[in-house]
Amino acid sequence: MLNSIMIMLIVGISVGVLGSILGIGGGMIITPVLTLGFGLDIKYAIGASIIAVIATSSGATIAYLKDNVLNLRVAMFLEIATSIGAIMGALLTGVIRPVFLYLLFGLLLFFSGANMVRKLWGKQVQTNADSDDSIAKKLKLNGSYYDKNLHKQVDYKVTNVPSGITIMLGAGIASGLLGIGSGAFKVIAMDTFMKMPLKPSSSTSNLMMGVTAAASATIYFFNGSILPQIAVPMALGIIVGAAVGSRVMQIMPVRMLRMIFIPILLYLGLQMILKGFGVTI
Repeated sequence: MLNSIMIMLIVGISVGVLGSILGIGGGMIITPVLTLGFGLDIKYAIGASIIAVIATSSGATIAYLKDNVLNLRVAMFLEIATSIGAIMGALLTGVIRPVFLYLLFGLLLFFSGANMVRKLWGKQVQTNADSDDSIAKKLKLNGSYYDKNLHKQVDYKVTNVPSGITIMLGAGIASGLLGIGSGAFKVIAMDTFMKMPLKPSSSTSNLMMGVTAAASATIYFFNGSILPQIAVPMALGIIVGAAVGSRVMQIMPVRMLRMIFIPILLYLGLQMILKGFGVTI
């Protein structure tokens, strides 16, 4: 029992560090570990991953808010689209064939991975200073943050707001219909389409994931899918790991951040495409 608790703590710390740095949920790590490594039923693994996302968001968001890295207005604005999409996805269950969504979002992940590869050879910080979006201006979505790696203030302008909303609406539909996390899609919407720098994109995604996961956690709790003996030690580890990861992310070069993110995007894209053809990896 004690060994299991220690393992859950260690797994939680690792998930917290990685999740807070990249702005993605821990489901892609926790679910395979619990199902393959511990032989846990998939529904309990998913319940634990929901708690993991909330814990990652809570641990990282505090630091990102304090250091003014995340964009609160963008988070709340895009969360509206995600929530509407999730409701639509739940209502469309059984109407739309999941295979099309798996293939579509798999290709989107590959596109975003390729776009990040291209950015690796570009400028380290893309401030978007010459761009101007009327919607972003009216809603005051533009922002700035202090880059602790570059030791300077970075001002940026948000662009292509309709594209970002569309991606988030689609991600919400996929979440509701397929039961997948949408952390990677949140980062894609902000970094690839809305041209926000990667650090604010990642930190803002952390906040949004917590809001989305909290909405569904109640359902998992009442249907008995959350096991306290698994979720509690893992959540404690994740909070510690997320606090560490949020500090590490701010001093990391953006280039290194993209180099970590690219293989994850490509793996997720491959996983979704294969699921579309009925193959699970």
